[in-house]
Amino acid sequence: MPLLEIKELTKNFGGLAAVSNVNIALEENQLVGLIGPNGAGKTTLFNLITGVYEPSEGDVLLEVDGKNHRLNGQKPYAIADLGLSRTFQNIRLFKDLTVLDNVLIAMNSKNKEGFFSSVLRLPAFYSKEAELKEEALKLLTIFDLQDKAENLARNLPYGEQRRLEIVRALATKPKILFLDEPAAGMNPQETAALTLLIRKIQKEFQITILLIEHDMSLVMDVCERIYVLEYGRILAEGVPEEIKNNPEVIKAYLGGDL
Repeated sequence: MPLLEIKELTKNFGGLAAVSNVNIALEENQLVGLIGPNGAGKTTLFNLITGVYEPSEGDVLLEVDGKNHRLNGQKPYAIADLGLSRTFQNIRLFKDLTVLDNVLIAMNSKNKEGFFSSVLRLPAFYSKEAELKEEALKLLTIFDLQDKAENLARNLPYGEQRRLEIVRALATKPKILFLDEPAAGMNPQETAALTLLIRKIQKEFQITILLIEHDMSLVMDVCERIYVLEYGRILAEGVPEEIKNNPEVIKAYLGGDL
């Protein structure tokens, strides 16, 4: 049973099929790329899987405790609670909060501390608060952001804001991490660092990653398997070498040799 299975997924906006009959399967600890030209439907597909949009047809199935759990129609926060977390093409940090608070907000989504303990500030509340702060700082240390913990998120350089968004997504302890164009707006040095970071994330956290990206060198370098989307449909799938040499992919998207 795949960890995540997308079956015949379709999304219509009026008479336009933005996504049409898409089938994708993700296994545990797999790093998968999703590529395609602008307007191919990649971000729409992410939004369908994570509950931002509801599918017109098809199913999104997540394996939970050995059983398929249907995600169709569930709210984004409920889907996140089941183990799917994401970043966005346009960074969506809480920019007027500190780096540490951005991570703690994500962690608190998993914090089941009692209502009365929180309201009355009982010892259990302070104990849990200290535990979460220690855990958040450890997570920031992995991503070399510990020295920026008390900085406002808005004051981080662009590349560090991208890293913080990934840290915040990981703070929810997901089974699957969706990265929506994490290299967008990065210079070559930042992209090279991001490539190493994505490898580090999978090794450190042992999670499944689905990556949307336009930087082909990054995708071909880190992904085990790649899906190509064109006009809302899957054009091809395979390992990087197969995709790199697929004539239909070259014609539709790559425009020549990599």
